[in-house]
Amino acid sequence: MKLKEIAARLGARLDPPEADADIHGVAAIESAAPGEITFLANPKYTAAAHTTRASAIIADEAFSGPATPLLRTKNPHYAYLRAVALFYHPPEYDAGIHPSAIVHPSARLGKNVSIGPYVVIDADVEIGGDCTLVSHVAIYRGVKIGRNFFAHSHVSVREHCRIGDNVILHNGVVVGSDGFGFAKDDGGRWQKIHQAGRVVIEDDVEVQANSCIDRATLGETRIGRGTKIDNLVQIGHNCTVGENNMICAQVGAAGSTRLGNNVILAGQVGIAGHCSIGDSAILTAQSGVSHDVEAGQMLSGSPAFDNRQWLRSVAAFSRLPEFVKAVRAVSGPKKKD
Repeated sequence: MKLKEIAARLGARLDPPEADADIHGVAAIESAAPGEITFLANPKYTAAAHTTRASAIIADEAFSGPATPLLRTKNPHYAYLRAVALFYHPPEYDAGIHPSAIVHPSARLGKNVSIGPYVVIDADVEIGGDCTLVSHVAIYRGVKIGRNFFAHSHVSVREHCRIGDNVILHNGVVVGSDGFGFAKDDGGRWQKIHQAGRVVIEDDVEVQANSCIDRATLGETRIGRGTKIDNLVQIGHNCTVGENNMICAQVGAAGSTRLGNNVILAGQVGIAGHCSIGDSAILTAQSGVSHDVEAGQMLSGSPAFDNRQWLRSVAAFSRLPEFVKAVRAVSGPKKKD
Protein backbone atom coordinates (compact mmCIF):
# COMPACT_ATOMS: atom_id res chain seq x y z
CA MET A 1 0.00 0.00 0.00
CA LYS A 2 1.32 3.43 -0.91
CA LEU A 3 2.03 5.96 1.83
CA LYS A 4 -0.29 8.49 0.20
CA GLU A 5 -3.15 6.01 0.33
CA ILE A 6 -2.51 5.34 4.02
CA ALA A 7 -2.49 9.08 4.74
CA ALA A 8 -5.82 9.48 2.95
CA ARG A 9 -7.40 6.60 4.87
CA LEU A 10 -6.19 7.95 8.20
CA GLY A 11 -7.10 11.55 7.39
CA ALA A 12 -3.47 12.49 8.10
CA ARG A 13 -1.35 15.17 6.46
CA LEU A 14 1.67 13.74 4.65
CA ASP A 15 4.88 15.71 5.26
CA PRO A 16 6.52 16.09 2.78
CA PRO A 17 3.49 15.71 0.51
CA GLU A 18 5.49 14.12 -2.30
CA ALA A 19 6.59 11.14 -0.17
CA ASP A 20 5.01 7.92 -1.45
CA ALA A 21 6.90 4.83 -0.29
CA ASP A 22 5.48 1.30 -0.48
CA ILE A 23 4.30 0.20 2.98
CA HIS A 24 3.64 -3.41 3.95
CA GLY A 25 3.19 -3.22 7.71
CA VAL A 26 3.30 -1.40 11.05
CA ALA A 27 5.98 -1.88 13.72
CA ALA A 28 7.31 -0.47 16.99
CA ILE A 29 9.56 2.54 16.63
CA GLU A 30 12.72 0.70 17.78
CA SER A 31 12.26 -2.35 15.55
CA ALA A 32 10.60 -0.89 12.44
CA ALA A 33 12.33 -1.60 9.13
CA PRO A 34 12.10 0.02 5.70
CA GLY A 35 8.64 -0.58 4.26
CA GLU A 36 6.98 -0.21 7.66
CA ILE A 37 5.40 2.74 9.44
CA THR A 38 5.55 3.47 13.15
CA PHE A 39 4.04 6.02 15.51
CA LEU A 40 5.13 8.51 18.16
CA ALA A 41 2.64 9.40 20.89
CA ASN A 42 4.91 9.39 23.96
CA PRO A 43 7.73 11.99 24.29
CA LYS A 44 9.90 9.26 25.87
CA TYR A 45 10.45 7.87 22.36
CA THR A 46 11.40 11.14 20.66
CA ALA A 47 15.07 10.13 20.50
CA ALA A 48 14.12 6.82 18.87
CA ALA A 49 12.27 8.75 16.17
CA HIS A 50 15.62 10.13 15.00
CA THR A 51 17.15 6.66 14.61
CA THR A 52 14.21 4.55 13.46
CA ARG A 53 14.51 2.76 10.12
CA ALA A 54 10.78 3.07 9.47
CA SER A 55 9.67 4.53 6.14
CA ALA A 56 7.27 6.92 7.91
CA ILE A 57 6.19 8.02 11.38
CA ILE A 58 2.69 8.84 12.57
CA ALA A 59 3.10 11.94 14.77
CA ASP A 60 1.20 14.98 15.96
CA GLU A 61 1.03 18.28 14.13
CA ALA A 62 3.64 19.99 16.32
CA PHE A 63 6.31 17.29 16.17
CA SER A 64 9.64 18.55 14.83
CA GLY A 65 11.11 15.35 13.58
CA PRO A 66 13.88 13.89 11.45
CA ALA A 67 13.97 13.67 7.69
CA THR A 68 11.72 10.59 7.82
CA PRO A 69 8.32 11.29 6.21
CA LEU A 70 5.60 12.06 8.73
CA LEU A 71 1.89 11.37 8.82
CA ARG A 72 0.71 14.32 10.90
CA THR A 73 -2.52 13.98 12.88
CA LYS A 74 -4.18 15.36 16.01
CA ASN A 75 -4.39 11.92 17.61
CA PRO A 76 -1.36 9.76 16.73
CA HIS A 77 -2.33 6.90 19.04
CA TYR A 78 -5.75 6.53 17.45
CA ALA A 79 -4.29 6.88 13.96
CA TYR A 80 -1.84 4.09 14.80
CA LEU A 81 -4.76 1.89 15.85
CA ARG A 82 -6.42 2.46 12.50
CA ALA A 83 -3.14 1.89 10.61
CA VAL A 84 -2.72 -1.53 12.26
CA ALA A 85 -6.24 -2.43 11.14
CA LEU A 86 -5.21 -1.76 7.53
CA PHE A 87 -2.65 -4.55 7.67
CA TYR A 88 -3.67 -7.00 10.40
CA HIS A 89 -6.74 -9.18 9.97
CA PRO A 90 -7.62 -11.49 12.88
CA PRO A 91 -8.50 -15.12 12.20
CA GLU A 92 -11.98 -15.78 10.86
CA TYR A 93 -14.12 -18.65 12.12
CA ASP A 94 -16.60 -20.42 9.88
CA ALA A 95 -20.23 -20.41 10.96
CA GLY A 96 -21.48 -23.71 12.32
CA ILE A 97 -21.42 -25.97 15.36
CA HIS A 98 -18.45 -28.28 15.87
CA PRO A 99 -19.46 -31.96 16.29
CA SER A 100 -17.85 -32.10 19.75
CA ALA A 101 -19.84 -29.12 21.08
CA ILE A 102 -22.79 -29.79 23.40
CA VAL A 103 -25.74 -27.46 22.85
CA HIS A 104 -28.88 -28.00 24.90
CA PRO A 105 -32.01 -28.41 22.75
CA SER A 106 -33.67 -25.43 24.46
CA ALA A 107 -30.81 -23.06 23.62
CA ARG A 108 -31.56 -20.48 20.94
CA LEU A 109 -28.71 -19.41 18.66
CA GLY A 110 -28.77 -16.53 16.18
CA LYS A 111 -27.58 -16.59 12.58
CA ASN A 112 -23.94 -16.98 11.59
CA VAL A 113 -22.72 -18.23 14.95
CA SER A 114 -19.49 -20.19 15.22
CA ILE A 115 -19.43 -22.75 18.04
CA GLY A 116 -16.01 -24.35 18.46
CA PRO A 117 -14.77 -27.71 19.79
CA TYR A 118 -15.94 -28.81 23.25
CA VAL A 119 -18.10 -25.75 23.83
CA VAL A 120 -20.96 -26.38 26.27
CA ILE A 121 -24.16 -24.33 26.06
CA ASP A 122 -26.72 -25.17 28.76
CA ALA A 123 -30.50 -24.93 28.88
CA ASP A 124 -32.49 -21.76 28.09
CA VAL A 125 -29.48 -19.86 26.73
CA GLU A 126 -30.00 -17.17 24.11
CA ILE A 127 -27.10 -16.08 21.89
CA GLY A 128 -27.47 -13.42 19.18
CA GLY A 129 -26.22 -13.49 15.62
CA ASP A 130 -22.61 -13.26 14.39
CA CYS A 131 -21.19 -14.63 17.66
CA THR A 132 -18.04 -16.73 18.00
CA LEU A 133 -17.30 -19.12 20.84
CA VAL A 134 -13.86 -20.67 20.53
CA SER A 135 -12.98 -24.05 22.07
CA HIS A 136 -13.86 -25.01 25.66
CA VAL A 137 -16.21 -22.10 26.34
CA ALA A 138 -18.92 -22.84 28.93
CA ILE A 139 -22.22 -20.96 28.92
CA TYR A 140 -24.37 -21.86 31.92
CA ARG A 141 -28.15 -22.08 31.89
CA GLY A 142 -30.36 -19.05 31.45
CA VAL A 143 -27.63 -16.78 30.05
CA LYS A 144 -28.65 -14.11 27.53
CA ILE A 145 -26.01 -12.79 25.08
CA GLY A 146 -26.40 -10.14 22.37
CA ARG A 147 -24.96 -9.90 18.86
CA ASN A 148 -21.33 -9.99 17.76
CA PHE A 149 -20.10 -11.62 20.97
CA PHE A 150 -16.61 -13.17 20.93
CA ALA A 151 -15.47 -15.59 23.65
CA HIS A 152 -11.92 -16.94 23.52
CA SER A 153 -11.10 -20.39 24.84
CA HIS A 154 -11.87 -21.31 28.46
CA VAL A 155 -14.30 -18.45 29.05
CA SER A 156 -17.08 -19.27 31.54
CA VAL A 157 -20.33 -17.34 31.78
CA ARG A 158 -22.32 -18.46 34.80
CA GLU A 159 -26.07 -18.92 35.20
CA HIS A 160 -28.55 -16.15 34.36
CA CYS A 161 -25.95 -13.50 33.49
CA ARG A 162 -26.65 -10.92 30.78
CA ILE A 163 -24.19 -9.77 28.11
CA GLY A 164 -24.87 -7.06 25.53
CA ASP A 165 -23.72 -6.54 21.93
CA ASN A 166 -20.11 -6.34 20.71
CA VAL A 167 -18.59 -7.81 23.87
CA ILE A 168 -15.19 -9.55 23.82
CA LEU A 169 -14.11 -11.93 26.60
CA HIS A 170 -10.51 -13.15 26.47
CA ASN A 171 -9.06 -16.46 27.59
CA GLY A 172 -9.97 -17.61 31.07
CA VAL A 173 -12.46 -14.84 31.87
CA VAL A 174 -15.10 -15.85 34.42
CA VAL A 175 -18.35 -13.90 34.48
CA GLY A 176 -20.74 -14.57 37.34
CA SER A 177 -18.63 -16.62 39.71
CA ASP A 178 -19.88 -16.50 43.29
CA GLY A 179 -19.23 -13.34 45.25
CA PHE A 180 -17.06 -13.73 48.35
CA GLY A 181 -19.82 -13.81 50.94
CA PHE A 182 -19.67 -15.70 54.25
CA ALA A 183 -21.11 -15.22 57.74
CA LYS A 184 -20.23 -16.91 61.03
CA ASP A 185 -22.77 -19.16 62.67
CA ASP A 186 -23.34 -19.38 66.43
CA GLY A 187 -20.41 -21.74 66.67
CA GLY A 188 -17.99 -19.35 64.98
CA ARG A 189 -17.80 -21.31 61.74
CA TRP A 190 -17.98 -19.58 58.36
CA GLN A 191 -21.16 -20.36 56.44
CA LYS A 192 -21.69 -19.51 52.77
CA ILE A 193 -24.11 -16.74 51.84
CA HIS A 194 -25.82 -17.86 48.66
CA GLN A 195 -25.04 -15.55 45.76
CA ALA A 196 -28.45 -15.28 44.14
CA GLY A 197 -27.83 -12.29 41.87
CA ARG A 198 -26.23 -12.01 38.44
CA VAL A 199 -23.77 -10.02 36.31
CA VAL A 200 -24.88 -7.62 33.60
CA ILE A 201 -22.32 -6.56 30.99
CA GLU A 202 -23.47 -3.78 28.70
CA ASP A 203 -22.53 -3.22 25.03
CA ASP A 204 -18.98 -2.68 23.71
CA VAL A 205 -17.18 -4.03 26.78
CA GLU A 206 -13.87 -5.92 26.53
CA VAL A 207 -12.55 -8.07 29.37
CA GLN A 208 -9.04 -9.43 29.01
CA ALA A 209 -7.44 -12.66 30.15
CA ASN A 210 -8.12 -14.32 33.52
CA SER A 211 -10.26 -11.55 34.97
CA CYS A 212 -13.23 -12.35 37.22
CA ILE A 213 -16.50 -10.50 37.66
CA ASP A 214 -18.46 -11.83 40.63
CA ARG A 215 -22.22 -12.25 40.62
CA ALA A 216 -24.23 -10.19 43.09
CA THR A 217 -25.43 -11.54 46.42
CA LEU A 218 -28.80 -10.04 45.51
CA GLY A 219 -29.55 -7.87 42.49
CA GLU A 220 -26.70 -7.41 40.03
CA THR A 221 -23.07 -6.58 39.40
CA ARG A 222 -23.01 -4.24 36.39
CA ILE A 223 -20.25 -3.30 33.91
CA GLY A 224 -21.16 -0.17 31.94
CA ARG A 225 -21.05 0.35 28.21
CA GLY A 226 -17.63 0.76 26.59
CA THR A 227 -15.59 -0.17 29.68
CA LYS A 228 -12.29 -1.96 29.10
CA ILE A 229 -10.91 -4.35 31.72
CA ASP A 230 -7.31 -5.59 31.59
CA ASN A 231 -5.84 -8.96 32.64
CA LEU A 232 -6.15 -10.37 36.17
CA VAL A 233 -8.75 -7.91 37.43
CA GLN A 234 -11.20 -8.78 40.23
CA ILE A 235 -14.58 -7.06 40.32
CA GLY A 236 -16.40 -8.00 43.52
CA HIS A 237 -20.08 -8.74 44.04
CA ASN A 238 -22.62 -5.95 43.67
CA CYS A 239 -20.08 -3.54 42.14
CA THR A 240 -21.40 -0.97 39.69
CA VAL A 241 -18.90 0.11 37.03
CA GLY A 242 -19.93 3.08 34.89
CA GLU A 243 -19.40 3.72 31.19
CA ASN A 244 -16.12 4.07 29.33
CA ASN A 245 -13.87 3.15 32.27
CA MET A 246 -10.29 1.94 31.84
CA ILE A 247 -9.38 -0.68 34.47
CA CYS A 248 -5.78 -1.87 34.22
CA ALA A 249 -4.10 -5.11 35.26
CA GLN A 250 -4.39 -6.57 38.77
CA VAL A 251 -6.95 -4.09 40.01
CA GLY A 252 -9.15 -5.36 42.83
CA ALA A 253 -12.50 -3.74 43.59
CA ALA A 254 -14.17 -5.14 46.70
CA GLY A 255 -17.90 -5.69 46.97
CA SER A 256 -20.36 -2.83 46.37
CA THR A 257 -17.74 -0.48 44.91
CA ARG A 258 -19.30 2.15 42.65
CA LEU A 259 -17.34 3.66 39.78
CA GLY A 260 -18.65 6.61 37.80
CA ASN A 261 -18.02 7.18 34.09
CA ASN A 262 -14.62 7.70 32.44
CA VAL A 263 -12.70 6.51 35.52
CA ILE A 264 -9.12 5.26 35.11
CA LEU A 265 -7.74 2.69 37.55
CA ALA A 266 -4.05 2.05 36.86
CA GLY A 267 -2.30 -1.24 37.60
CA GLN A 268 -2.72 -2.88 41.03
CA VAL A 269 -5.16 -0.34 42.41
CA GLY A 270 -7.09 -1.72 45.38
CA ILE A 271 -10.48 -0.37 46.43
CA ALA A 272 -12.12 -1.30 49.73
CA GLY A 273 -15.77 -2.23 49.69
CA HIS A 274 -18.65 0.26 49.57
CA CYS A 275 -16.53 3.11 48.17
CA SER A 276 -17.76 5.48 45.45
CA ILE A 277 -15.35 6.78 42.80
CA GLY A 278 -16.60 9.87 40.95
CA ASP A 279 -16.67 10.53 37.21
CA SER A 280 -13.29 11.02 35.48
CA ALA A 281 -11.31 10.24 38.63
CA ILE A 282 -7.84 8.73 38.16
CA LEU A 283 -6.18 6.38 40.64
CA THR A 284 -2.52 5.87 39.78
CA ALA A 285 -0.67 2.56 40.03
CA GLN A 286 -0.78 0.71 43.36
CA SER A 287 -3.10 3.21 44.99
CA GLY A 288 -5.02 1.87 47.97
CA VAL A 289 -8.44 3.49 48.43
CA SER A 290 -10.65 3.10 51.50
CA HIS A 291 -12.81 6.22 51.13
CA ASP A 292 -14.99 7.91 48.55
CA VAL A 293 -13.23 9.84 45.75
CA GLU A 294 -14.71 12.97 44.26
CA ALA A 295 -15.21 13.42 40.54
CA GLY A 296 -12.09 14.52 38.65
CA GLN A 297 -9.64 13.80 41.46
CA MET A 298 -6.27 12.14 40.84
CA LEU A 299 -5.03 10.10 43.79
CA SER A 300 -1.84 8.16 44.48
CA GLY A 301 -0.29 6.11 47.25
CA SER A 302 -1.59 3.78 49.94
CA PRO A 303 -3.54 5.14 51.65
CA ALA A 304 -4.36 7.21 48.59
CA PHE A 305 -4.31 11.01 48.68
CA ASP A 306 -3.94 13.91 46.22
CA ASN A 307 -1.46 13.06 43.47
CA ARG A 308 0.42 16.38 43.58
CA GLN A 309 0.86 16.17 47.33
CA TRP A 310 1.92 12.52 46.95
CA LEU A 311 4.60 13.49 44.44
CA ARG A 312 6.00 16.08 46.84
CA SER A 313 5.91 13.56 49.68
CA VAL A 314 7.78 10.93 47.65
CA ALA A 315 10.43 13.50 46.71
CA ALA A 316 10.81 14.47 50.37
CA PHE A 317 10.97 10.83 51.49
CA SER A 318 14.00 10.18 49.29
CA ARG A 319 15.79 13.05 51.07
CA LEU A 320 15.00 11.96 54.63
CA PRO A 321 18.59 10.83 55.36
CA GLU A 322 19.81 14.32 54.44
CA PHE A 323 17.16 15.93 56.64
CA VAL A 324 18.08 13.72 59.61
CA LYS A 325 21.76 14.53 59.16
CA ALA A 326 21.00 18.26 59.00
CA VAL A 327 18.82 18.13 62.13
CA ARG A 328 21.53 16.29 64.05
CA ALA A 329 24.10 18.84 62.96
CA VAL A 330 21.94 21.72 64.20
CA SER A 331 20.90 20.08 67.46
CA GLY A 332 24.47 19.09 68.30
CA PRO A 333 25.66 15.95 70.09
CA LYS A 334 23.33 14.30 72.53
CA LYS A 335 24.01 15.34 76.14
CA LYS A 336 25.03 12.63 78.55
CA ASP A 337 23.27 12.28 81.89
